[in-house]
Amino acid sequence: MNRKFISTGHLIDSGILSSILNLIIEEGADYEIIRFTVGKVNSEESEIEIELIAKTAQQLETLTSKLIQQGCYEKSAAEAAFIPAVKNRCAPEPFYSTTNHRTEVYINGSWRKVEHQRMDAAIIRTDKVLECRKIRDIKEDDPVLTNADAVRIFPPARERQKDSFGFMSGEVSSERATKNAVNRIAEGLKTMKKNGEKVVVVAGPVVIHTGGAAALAALIDKGYVTGLLAGNALAVHDLESEFYGTSLGIDLQSGRPTHEGHKNHMRAINRIYHHGSIEKAIENGDLKTGLMHTVIKTGIPYCLAGSIRDDGPLPETENDMIAAQQKYSEIIRDASAVLMLSTMLHSIGTGNMLPSWVKTVCVDINPAVVTKLADRGSAQAIGIVSDVGLFLNLLMEKLN
Repeated sequence: MNRKFISTGHLIDSGILSSILNLIIEEGADYEIIRFTVGKVNSEESEIEIELIAKTAQQLETLTSKLIQQGCYEKSAAEAAFIPAVKNRCAPEPFYSTTNHRTEVYINGSWRKVEHQRMDAAIIRTDKVLECRKIRDIKEDDPVLTNADAVRIFPPARERQKDSFGFMSGEVSSERATKNAVNRIAEGLKTMKKNGEKVVVVAGPVVIHTGGAAALAALIDKGYVTGLLAGNALAVHDLESEFYGTSLGIDLQSGRPTHEGHKNHMRAINRIYHHGSIEKAIENGDLKTGLMHTVIKTGIPYCLAGSIRDDGPLPETENDMIAAQQKYSEIIRDASAVLMLSTMLHSIGTGNMLPSWVKTVCVDINPAVVTKLADRGSAQAIGIVSDVGLFLNLLMEKLN
């Protein structure tokens, strides 16, 4: 049982070709290369036509699905089949579940691009476009794509470009020099700012604990960061540090515990409640500096997503998880780069919403965070194993 596939792109130096051929052999099938056109310079893509030789119909269907995930598409692509949803939040079976890679669907003899690309969504046909949509957002009678053989995807090649973010492959290494990484990221941020591109930071409270808040605030104030995603804790400990000079009760100057400092984050929350909100505390002159002060005064879009473990939470914290996800998705839409700073939960959540072509840098003292990001589909994430406070201060110093 045979079927012909085509793959186009920077197939050789990106490793895509070897991945395709190894997959076929590992699955116990065989292949024959019908045609292979090699791009000779960086601007030229290669194209290969492969005949897949399978032993059974089941093996053929299984491999077809897996090859599509590698960026292959059938030479004689099937016409897209759409089935209307029978009711809200219900996709017809079987529906096609998306990846975070750029995707096209074969309709009426031509390939059409899918908008709002993200993983773990369905593809809906509207009057104007094809778009990714979460199952919870499907409405009754929405036409939902049901066949994978009408799909082709384009996994990003390993970094080939000469820009500043092309300095590392996606793996994480504790041997990577932080200063070198900071220098290249700083150059990338300068270019993006000059071009008016969108850079979003996903930050955990460790940013405050390690003394990185002022540097992050400066990045926002100077226009290098244009959006912030975080949890309730980042804001709580930023406010604690501004009001009482501590974070988790630890004096930020001496690094020593303070007397009854464990109460300070609750005192900070209570102080904000007296004003009604963080914004009101700024208007009333009580909060004069700090990360949240900068975020609100500059007007960049931000979202504090709540969780079951939150103290307070603060008035600005979004406690509806669906609403928080929607706001995260809106803030990162069309972002050129996302910096993830020491927060596994929010980094993975954001990674699930990101297209694979968005430059993603994850800074954490724990290399397992980047590994988990990759395991959950964010293979584009570059890992820097470093103290996040050190990283932010080095980055701001370089940009200055």
